[in-house]
Amino acid sequence: MESYVDGEFSGFEGETVLKLANGQIWQQSEYWYHYHYSYSPKVIVFQSNGQYKIQVEGIEKSVGVTRIK
Repeated sequence: MESYVDGEFSGFEGETVLKLANGQIWQQSEYWYHYHYSYSPKVIVFQSNGQYKIQVEGIEKSVGVTRIK
């Protein structure tokens, strides 16, 4: 699934909540800290080994997430 972060994105802080332009809300479930500022970056959410991961434009690593809404 492809979408965009709804507004500012400052990177991952351990439990980062990402609201997407399509209305979905995802929370970081895999601890990783990485600062990266971007406004409305493109994201791809995909399933890998039974876990959802998010890939944010401009960051090489995909991070585990859980859908909140």
